[in-house]
Amino acid sequence: MTSVFCGIDWATDHHDIALLDEAGTLLDKLRIDDTPTGLSQLLDLLAQHGDSPENPIPVAIETSHGLLVACLRATSRPIYVINPLTAARYRDRYALSRKKSDHLDAKVLANILRTDPAEHRPLPAGSHLTQAITVLARAHQDAVWDRVQTGNRLRSHLREYFPGFLTVFRHFREGLASPVTRTLLAAAPTPTQAAQLTRPQLRAILKKAGRQREIAGEVERLHTLLREPQMHQPPMIEQAMGTKALALLRQFDAACASADVLEAATTAAFATHQDAEIITSFPGLGALTGARVLAELGRVSSRDHSAGFGFESGLDSAVAREPWAGGSSEGCRDRHAEQCLTRAGRPRSFAVGMVCSGVQAVEFVGAAMILRPSDGPPHSDQVVKRRVADRESGGVVGALCSSQAVGDIKVAPGQGRRAQIPGGTGHLVSHLGSVEVG
Repeated sequence: MTSVFCGIDWATDHHDIALLDEAGTLLDKLRIDDTPTGLSQLLDLLAQHGDSPENPIPVAIETSHGLLVACLRATSRPIYVINPLTAARYRDRYALSRKKSDHLDAKVLANILRTDPAEHRPLPAGSHLTQAITVLARAHQDAVWDRVQTGNRLRSHLREYFPGFLTVFRHFREGLASPVTRTLLAAAPTPTQAAQLTRPQLRAILKKAGRQREIAGEVERLHTLLREPQMHQPPMIEQAMGTKALALLRQFDAACASADVLEAATTAAFATHQDAEIITSFPGLGALTGARVLAELGRVSSRDHSAGFGFESGLDSAVAREPWAGGSSEGCRDRHAEQCLTRAGRPRSFAVGMVCSGVQAVEFVGAAMILRPSDGPPHSDQVVKRRVADRESGGVVGALCSSQAVGDIKVAPGQGRRAQIPGGTGHLVSHLGSVEVG
C-alpha cells in the first residue's frame, strides 16, 4: 500500500480532493471541475506526490458511477467505494460539532483508507465487456420495474371504469403487457366502444397484434366478454377516462419496448462473455438471469483471487471473500449474496423450489451439485431457503474461479428420500432438468 491516500468528495459540477500521508497530515487539497481539464489537474496532483503505474495512489469516493470514476478506473488504480453512511460515521471522529464541508468530507474519505484499509474493498478490475453487461443488465432490471409500475397504474385506472377488460388478459402469460391486450385497448379504450366491436374488427385486431393461431376461437371469446353487462360511468366521464387510459397505454407501450430492447442487448452481450457457459450451467440460470448474476458478482477468476474459492471450499455465500463486498464481516456475506440473487430477478426462487421439494441443503463436490433431502416434510423455513440460495451462489463463484461448469446434479442417498421429495426425482427434474439419484 502506498504512503499517500486520496479522498474525493464528488458533486454534480465539481469535486474536492484531499491527499494525506501515513500520519494523517494533509499534503495537498484541490477543487476541480467535472471536465477533462479537471481530470488532468487531478492526475497531475497525484503524479506530484509519487503516483506511478507501479505504485498508484488509491482513491476513496462515495460513488461507483460517473465519468470521473470510469476515467480513474482506466488508470488501473485501486478505487474504494465508501458507503455514504459509513463516511458519516467516520466524520464524527473528526468533527464533534457535526459541521460538514466538502473539504472535510474529502479528508474523511482519505482517512478511511489510511486507518482501515482492510475493512474496505476496491472495485473489481472487470473487463469492459463485464462492465457493459452490468450496465445493460441493471438497465433492463430498471426497465422491468418501470414496466410493472406503469402497468399497475393502467390496471388500477381500468378498474375504476372498465373492470370487464381485466378479464380479457387474465389467461395471458404476459398479462396486461400482452400485444393482444394492448392493441385491443388502443382500439377500444371504453366499455361502450369495446361492446361495439364486430367479429371482423376483432379478427383484424388479433392479426395486427401478431396472433397467428386459434384466431376464430379467440374472436368468439373476446366478442362474448366485451358484451357482458357491466356498470358504466356517465358518458362524458367514461370518455375522459378512456382518453387517460390511452395516455397511460402509450407510456406502457414505451416501457414494454424499452424492456424488450434492453433484454435483447443484454442477452447478446452476455453470450459473448467467456463465463457465459459456466454461469448458465447452473439450474435456473439462463442468458438473462445469468447476465444479472454476472453484473452483481463481477468478473471472478482464480488469477485475481487465488484463495478460498472452488466447489470444494463449501462457501456459504456468493461473496464470502469477494474484495468488493463492502466489508469483511461475516454478517455482510449472506446479505450481499441475497442481494445478488434478488437483483438477478430470481430472489431465492431456486431455494424456494428446492425447499418445497424437500431439499435441506445443496453441496458441491468436484463439478457435481449434490441435493441433500431433509429429514422431515417440506417446509418454507426462510433460514433454509437462504442457506440453500447462498450455497448455490457460492457454487457460482467457485465455478468461475475454477473455470468449471456444473456437471451432474444428484440427490444424495438417504432413508425415504423418495417419500420426502413430493413427486420423487421426477418433480426435481421439472425444476432442474437432469437429476441423478446417487
